[in-house]
Amino acid sequence: MRTLWQHCHAATMAQGSYSVIEDAAIVSNAGLIEWIGRRADVPALEIAHTVDLNGAWVTPGLIDCHTHAVFGGNRSGEFEQRLQGVSYAEIAAQGGGIASTVRATRAASEDELFTSARQRVQALMRDGVTTLEIKSGYGLDLANERKMLRVARRLAEELPLAVRATCLAAHALPPEYAGRADDYIAHICDEMLPALAEEGLVDAVDAFCEHLAFSPAQVERVFIRARELGLPVKLHAEQLSSRHGSSLAARYQALSADHLEFMTEEDAVAMAQAGTVAVLLPGAFYFLRETQLPPMDALRRHGVKIALASDLNPGTSPGLSLRLMLNMGCTLFRMTPEEALAGVTLHAATALGLGDSHGSLEVGKVADFVAWRIARPADLAYWLGGDLPKRVVRKGHEISN
Repeated sequence: MRTLWQHCHAATMAQGSYSVIEDAAIVSNAGLIEWIGRRADVPALEIAHTVDLNGAWVTPGLIDCHTHAVFGGNRSGEFEQRLQGVSYAEIAAQGGGIASTVRATRAASEDELFTSARQRVQALMRDGVTTLEIKSGYGLDLANERKMLRVARRLAEELPLAVRATCLAAHALPPEYAGRADDYIAHICDEMLPALAEEGLVDAVDAFCEHLAFSPAQVERVFIRARELGLPVKLHAEQLSSRHGSSLAARYQALSADHLEFMTEEDAVAMAQAGTVAVLLPGAFYFLRETQLPPMDALRRHGVKIALASDLNPGTSPGLSLRLMLNMGCTLFRMTPEEALAGVTLHAATALGLGDSHGSLEVGKVADFVAWRIARPADLAYWLGGDLPKRVVRKGHEISN
């Protein structure tokens, strides 16, 4: 059914800029954008339905390209510990951190994980999110990683949004492999990834390259196996120290390298040459009270595409608002509102391998967009919290907010 959406202004985000069309109109058909331009130039088409957007600003649907939305348990106690001066590494050494979430996730049923994740994802959707990534990584064995990824697929089936599922089995060392990290990496490569890929549960493979997780050599083994299985890779890199994980990711044409506070200019050059997106996670930076900023000047100088994401997770970024991350990207990382909006639209889509179909308002792309009752696009990064009035369209159909 062809629908004309008119009486609006469009921040199309084509080429990563606002690319504004004043007094715009959009024609959607069969879930895609068939035409977009000035309202005065709408072509002669057979229109089944016309929608007046009452002067709203239309943007692409927001994309949260890094979340850990499926997990069991609660780590607010660790939040209190950190406020009392206990470091993230010390909490992990005490059996907290990721290990505590692993225990809770393993103990939870698939239905329990789905119910809790659905609530968190719906909070993101209320911010205009129409696409998101969900990582596993709190199961750390085949049965529980499968359980998490099945929940991710189920969320996509039962909610009006697109979900990309990423296997992050190389997130932390499970207790049963204590002192045997190489053996666990072998288990991931030889058993977990092949099984999960065969079941169609995996869209990409991620790992955590850090001194308290896995070495670059161990991560490379995971990347090699992912490549053999035809799966793209991503990487948690340079969050707490410089290990040149982002350069490693670039060598394997990773979709993205994420966090990046301690990356070097050399890493930025490698990422730019590979087309690897830098996904910045200001929620974790804020929540952990970090002081080492990502090298924004180097990223800009070398033309690395910069995305923003919530990093929704129970330990270091319990963030339920992607719009809040827009503001944090501006205030903490000195991004412009235009850069921030590109970071949750076009560049976020590229970070998920969806740049050809999502992330901007262009002919042939999926008709996912949000009509905001705001004065200008910068308002999306300006307002702190709250539920901005809007209409959300997913595949050419308006969904309830």
